[in-house]
Amino acid sequence: MYGLLIVDDERNIRIGLKAMIEREYPSMYSIRLAAGGQEALELYREEKADMIITDIRMPVMDGLELIRELNRDPLPPAVIILSGYDDFQYAKEAITYKVREYLLKPIVREELYQALDLIRDDLEQVQEVSRELEKLSEYREEHAADQLNYIFLHPDIPEPEIKHRCVKAEIQLLNTPYVTGVILGGHLQISALKKHWMEVLTSSDFQIFEDTDHRLVVIASGESHAAFTEYVRDKYLRVCVGVSDETVGPERVKQSYMQARQALKYRILNTKPDTAVYYYSDICRLPLSRELPEEEMRRLANLLGTGRKQEIQDLWHGIFNVQEIRRYDISYLEHLSRLVNELVFDQVFTSYGEASVEILKSYKKIGYLYHSETISGYIHDAEDLLLRLDEYIKDIKDAHIGHAEMKAAVDYIGQHYDKQLNMATVSNYVSLNYSYFSESFKHYTGMSFVPYLKKVRIEKAKILLEETNRKVYEIAEQVGFENVKQFNRVFRELEGISPMEYRERSWVHSK
Repeated sequence: MYGLLIVDDERNIRIGLKAMIEREYPSMYSIRLAAGGQEALELYREEKADMIITDIRMPVMDGLELIRELNRDPLPPAVIILSGYDDFQYAKEAITYKVREYLLKPIVREELYQALDLIRDDLEQVQEVSRELEKLSEYREEHAADQLNYIFLHPDIPEPEIKHRCVKAEIQLLNTPYVTGVILGGHLQISALKKHWMEVLTSSDFQIFEDTDHRLVVIASGESHAAFTEYVRDKYLRVCVGVSDETVGPERVKQSYMQARQALKYRILNTKPDTAVYYYSDICRLPLSRELPEEEMRRLANLLGTGRKQEIQDLWHGIFNVQEIRRYDISYLEHLSRLVNELVFDQVFTSYGEASVEILKSYKKIGYLYHSETISGYIHDAEDLLLRLDEYIKDIKDAHIGHAEMKAAVDYIGQHYDKQLNMATVSNYVSLNYSYFSESFKHYTGMSFVPYLKKVRIEKAKILLEETNRKVYEIAEQVGFENVKQFNRVFRELEGISPMEYRERSWVHSK
């Protein structure tokens, strides 16, 4: 659909032209009407039109003045002028402004349709050429982005090859002073920035593309970048920008990109990193590192599973002292993060196997330092993981110890079932608290102490009933029951029959 603006101070002419065009070309034109040049100019500035049909003689701002104003636009609309026989001198001047068609009043509809068709054909050709040029421009941009990303990805690429690839991609701006910006933000913010950048600069003034980490990379003059960062601050866009030092020459483009990425890393040290610009020149002189606290890291690893939470927290915050970390190059923080992975977290998972799903999620999150938005967020999340691992390891150790103690308790019962046994006696034997022993024993055997002891005694009694001729009361006493009456009751309770019935059945089946 083409945008068409009809301008005439006579209402009937405006309405008549609109109706005439809509009947002949339904749904082809989006038509707006203006009663004079000033109103038409305001409408055009609100929303541009592809074509304008305008009268020449109008009060306040006539058609010629309107055409002059429209021609200030880099891509002015196609204009058809309307005039009477007395307006020939105006028409001659209008032609100097590249007016496309000239129609005399009263309007002959065939002439109007012919003029519109001619302009539309021209517009379609222009649009086709524009599309082809846009495709070519996109291809060049993609080719340049591919070459630059290739350069950025390969660590040992020599400078002559860098220069050759930049020349091949026709990136001319690298021959003049430039800086590189690497921008991190949400999809909507990045799209808005890209659109703004392309509106305010010509394509030869900058190179804009996404790197392999889906961060927006902008290469432009230092002056343009300064205007851009000012725009970011003014609009409070939720993005972070790392900016390199100014340099010149295609062979230095990779170094420039790496500087910008290095500067962007410092967002993690900011308490509110939503909108911030980080300059390489501000951070390049920080001291590289200090000695890493390996002994403290090993102590931290050894504390896990002890349940000494306060000691773990104090040691952790001593290692990750934010004020101290900010004094050094970001590589110190990176080394600290790597060290805690190697000496603490990796050691735990190597020694104790996989933990719970929630613990693994936390580990994956803090395993890479820059998954966290801020240093305080990283410290908090890693501390939470440490405390979870402390509980996890303690539970494993307790379970292991408990397993050994319960096995000893079961063995003791198996050897002393014929004595006067109770839970206090057995818990004292394995040196465990009475209540803890009760719960652990039930968890280990699947039943409480008294039913388990009954079961053991009855199983021993069944063997004696099957294999000996001893009297029932003798067997009852031999397996630890106080009297035969109690024995008979428990036996029937567990086996469903009396001891004598059991003996008779077992002897019958054995013959």
